[in-house]
Amino acid sequence: MKILYNDGHAAECPKEMEQEVLRHSAAHIMAQAVRRLYPDARFAYGPATEKGFHYDIDLGDRTIGEEDLPAIEKEMRKIVKENLPFKVFPLPRDEAVQLMRERGEIYKIEHIGDLPEDEVITFYQQGDYIDMCVGPHLTYTKALKAFKLTAISGAYWKNDRNNKMLTRVSGVAFRTQEELAAYETAVKEAKARDHRRIGREMKLFMTDDLIGKGLPMFLPKGYTVWQQLEDYIKEKERALGYQHVLTPCVGTVDLYRTSGHWDHYRENMFPVMDVEGDQFVLRPMNCPHHMMIYANQPHSYRDLPIRIGEIAHDFRFEPSGTLKGIERGRHFCQNDAHLFVTPEQIKEEVGRVVDLIFDVYGDFGITDYRCVLSLRDPDDKVKYHQDDAMWEQAESALREVLTDLGIHFTEEIGEAAFYGPKLDVNVQPAVGAEYTLSTCQLDFCLPLKFGLTYTDKDGGEKTPVVLHRAILGSLDRFMAYLIEETKGIFPLWLAPVQVKVLPVSEKSASYAGEVYEALRREGLRAELDDRNEKIGYKIREARQEDKVPYMIIVGEKEAAAGTISVRDRATDQTAGYTVAEFIEKARREISRRCG
Repeated sequence: MKILYNDGHAAECPKEMEQEVLRHSAAHIMAQAVRRLYPDARFAYGPATEKGFHYDIDLGDRTIGEEDLPAIEKEMRKIVKENLPFKVFPLPRDEAVQLMRERGEIYKIEHIGDLPEDEVITFYQQGDYIDMCVGPHLTYTKALKAFKLTAISGAYWKNDRNNKMLTRVSGVAFRTQEELAAYETAVKEAKARDHRRIGREMKLFMTDDLIGKGLPMFLPKGYTVWQQLEDYIKEKERALGYQHVLTPCVGTVDLYRTSGHWDHYRENMFPVMDVEGDQFVLRPMNCPHHMMIYANQPHSYRDLPIRIGEIAHDFRFEPSGTLKGIERGRHFCQNDAHLFVTPEQIKEEVGRVVDLIFDVYGDFGITDYRCVLSLRDPDDKVKYHQDDAMWEQAESALREVLTDLGIHFTEEIGEAAFYGPKLDVNVQPAVGAEYTLSTCQLDFCLPLKFGLTYTDKDGGEKTPVVLHRAILGSLDRFMAYLIEETKGIFPLWLAPVQVKVLPVSEKSASYAGEVYEALRREGLRAELDDRNEKIGYKIREARQEDKVPYMIIVGEKEAAAGTISVRDRATDQTAGYTVAEFIEKARREISRRCG
């Protein structure tokens, strides 16, 4: 595959560049197709990305949706078939601006203004389409053999919410049709596991733009799962000496000025609310509140470690294009905790946190993960609190602890929190890219900012160290992860409906009702499906749509014998029990939290 560089020479494309060049060229071909279909379109950025390509476009008053993608794809195939050559040419800055002005490309003109004065401005052209670009690109459009448009979304110009919202058209491009087919198979599997679809079908949660984008609401069945997760992790934490608290969802701007979040995190926070002369914001995280709880009374070294936990409601401004069901929203609930320790206790307490993470992962069968030591970027003077000595101490301490604990980890620069380094545990879900599920952050910074102290053995005042940690991350994201890993097939202890009682006919309905009430009295989450439907239909619905672990089938034979026939979703086998026998079996399974 030959490519055209911006100095005008063509050469064979290095293997490692092929995917990027294909995707970048596809973005230009897609933009040309959009221009043909929508002549008034104005183009912003159109890069190749890690997963494909996109172009951010200003369509004026026009809106387009997913239903318009096939027409754009069709026009792209025409352009590919025309086999237009890619050409490249440089222009002086004033001529570049003039060319873009003639073509109405207001965003390109602004982009030129952001470039260094001495930078050479190059343009690539195929047919009647001209785009400002540094390349490289394919030499002919026909070399783009496999592509597909995948999504329409919104994106702010320059990723600044104060700027205009543009239309982002996204797609993928591959070397061969076989690679595209493999991608489409993966997409099909992703759709089968998509927690948004499963959550809707199982009636777990809902969203509505009238409430607000990124603000999901848990329905009764979904909140049942949520509560089970909350009870599970709180039980684990209480056994380890955690004390749980409840703090408000808002705080004053001064609180976040003190913590440093106002300087380092403001763009991710919701706007300020003025109330009786005070300024409040919805909290994006809970550490400032927990710092104030610690500061509420004096402490001795004998009190430490102090472990404060909370299932806390937090709010962050996320661009609408990044929102994804309960995996990423503007409201979420963190499984948060802050451990106030002496320097001598750091190793032991980090070890306890790591043990808890891996204990939880064992309970849920999570095996595909990796540990990352996230460090600051010392050249970034904006993101991070500026204190070289503090960073050196914190990073060295956490690195040493992880090494001593025998934790295998990689290091990544620029991924630390603004106040300290952290251990991130990144999981690889069944579909999609990995993301951080659990974290443990080492913080020498915030305790100083809040003036936190404890009285040491010698009677002097010392500053505690704080460990910020989240095991399940947010309950929302953890639940989304579980839904996609299991396709909604939860183990018995977690299932929103554990048992469905299905009478075969009206003749067994009365006995079915008795069985249902007996299950409910024993605390099992049961439902009675006494609709006038065929039993086969009710079994299929309970198994495939509601994903109920056990279906109790009650006919005249069972009613006469005082027994039940239990169909196991996992094995699709049916076995006979008395009601008491089944209740005892279910209790044992629930107590083990297995399945």
